[in-house]
This record gives sequence, C-alpha cells and structure tokens, in this order.
Amino acid sequence: MITYIVMRGDTMWNIATQYGIELNELLLANPQITNPTLIYPGQIINIPQNNTLTYIVMPGDSMWSIAQKHGQNLNDLIAKNPQITNPAFIIPGQIINISYPSETPSISNDIRSLELEVIRLVNSEREKAGRTPLVENNKLSEIARTKSQDFINNNYFSHNSPIYGSPFDMLDSNGIKYTTAAENIASGQRDPMEVMRYWMNSPGHQANILNSTINQIGVGVAKDNNGTLYWTQMFIRS
Repeated sequence: MITYIVMRGDTMWNIATQYGIELNELLLANPQITNPTLIYPGQIINIPQNNTLTYIVMPGDSMWSIAQKHGQNLNDLIAKNPQITNPAFIIPGQIINISYPSETPSISNDIRSLELEVIRLVNSEREKAGRTPLVENNKLSEIARTKSQDFINNNYFSHNSPIYGSPFDMLDSNGIKYTTAAENIASGQRDPMEVMRYWMNSPGHQANILNSTINQIGVGVAKDNNGTLYWTQMFIRS
C-alpha cells in the first residue's frame, strides 16, 4: 500500500479516480478517515496497491507537485517516466509511473542513531528536573522525520509547512490522538548534544522538553545534500 498527501481541492472521490480504484475500496483502506466528505490538505491517505502503480495527471498538476504528493524525489520521478519528453509540460489524462514503497530508501542507521540519542538526552534532562521519562511514539517520530525532510524539500524553516500545515494539522491528519502537543525544530546543529544545548538554552524550547503534562515523544532528523542536519521534536500527551 502506498500513501498520498491530500492537496487543496481534493476529495476522496477524485483521489480514487486518479488511481483508477473504486471509492469504497479507498474508504475501506482508510478507516482513520471518520468523515470521508471532510478531508483537508496534509492528511495522509492510504492507496490500495494494484499490480501496476500509476497516477493520472489532473488539472493543475506538475511533475513537482506529483512528486510532493507522493513523497518522492523529483529527479527520480522524471527518470521513471521516460515517456514524458518535456517534464515541464504535462497534461490532464497522462499516465505517470509512481515508485513502489520498496523502492524508497528506508531510514539510515546513522540518522536513527541521532534520533535515539536526542530522546535519551531529553529524558536525561527530564530526570534532572524531576520529570517522568517520555516514551517514544514511532508514528510521532515518523511525522517528525517527515517535517525535517519537508524543510529540505520545500526550502523553508518554520513550524507551519506549506504542504502539511501546522504541527497540529500533521498530528490530526495522521490520526494521532492527543490532549496536549508541542513541537521543537532546529537546523544546522552537528550532533544531538549541540541541538540539545540549543533547545535547553531557549526558554520556550526548554519548556516543551520539561513539560510535566506530556508523556510521549517523537524525533525526526533529515540531512540535506550539503550534510546540514534538520531536527524536529514532537511531544504529546495521549
């Protein structure tokens, strides 16, 4: 099964149409969507995987927007579609080949080690302050990792993503239930110790790390082509 990021103007019906599947089939694959008539940009939709994975170009699409919708590298998408002689010019109705999930590289061990060390350091700081340790929520780390990669993909640095919206939008669209939530972000720090020093020296970031009401954490790290690291922490109380 692949995933699709809801864009402005999407409906469950037109998403089903784009992938040539029945609406009921799409609804069954997305039990987290409690109201199929109300979806919003940034939500993650599961797409049942058929034998061939293709996407039908819709009005307003570009190769860049299709790559963004499916979390794929633009150059990889262009390379997978040699029938598109001019990637800057595609028209509604054209068929675009999309990579299967197995073709998407998994998180590397070095990135995962950075994330786990940040979580360890967070809990160390909480212990010093007399706070209970936080438990990693793997889905929360996945969302945080997506946010860090989004900084690179869309060349911005802010709590509000041009693709996914606010941190709360990202939690809601991924079915995360919470009563309290917060996010810390950072860029350019070379290792977990450095990024934790930065956050702990900032009153707002420190308050999130030491918040006594939260009980779960997710950490996501992404590295750009120049080796710059982007860091995202997400905190919730379930």
